[in-house]
Amino acid sequence: MQYAAYVFDAYGTLFDVHAAVRRHADRIGPDGQLLSEIWRAKQLEYSWVRSLMGSYADFWQLTEQALDFALRKVPSADPGLRTKLLEAYWRLDCYPEVPAVLKALKASGARLAILSNGSPEMLEAAVKSAALDQVLDDIYSVDTVRRFKTDPAVYDMVATGWRLYPGAVSFQSSNRWDIAGATKFGFRTVWINRSNQPEEYRDFPPALILPTLESLVTA
Repeated sequence: MQYAAYVFDAYGTLFDVHAAVRRHADRIGPDGQLLSEIWRAKQLEYSWVRSLMGSYADFWQLTEQALDFALRKVPSADPGLRTKLLEAYWRLDCYPEVPAVLKALKASGARLAILSNGSPEMLEAAVKSAALDQVLDDIYSVDTVRRFKTDPAVYDMVATGWRLYPGAVSFQSSNRWDIAGATKFGFRTVWINRSNQPEEYRDFPPALILPTLESLVTA
């Protein structure tokens, strides 16, 4: 079924959040994957805690704070790599199938956007680095509403901005909690389960589960 709009989460869905650590894997050593997982987990935890407290700080600040915690938690990782790791986060690799999938959807006449916790500067840098700026119609950052996902106001930015009923929007994310929030809002949701995670949030199921974005065009 063709949808009027396809909206994508950025981190973990279009862009590989572990690419920054992997780029410096030789210098980090055997605990690199652990460092990256803690960095990502804390980045998200900080966004949820800040939303609940009503104390917004943009996603770049949370990314820095999460890395600082991860480096303290994994003492085998050289804290001198902090600057290089943060620089690498501005130029995360996109997943291999992403450019072709977005181009195919664009050619079908659909509107395309990113809806992300990322700050506008982070998202602009990532999109340009991956050469996706020519296929995306809009980039929606939570910075506009100063609340993080899964606050309904975040998803409403797309519906209001594009004047679309939520059901006309297909929303793709690799984060199951994000899919739950978007489903609750009314989007048609596609969970991109890249790491074969077990199902959760069963009361807010996705319309479709895919291992990558590759099958989205034909699904």
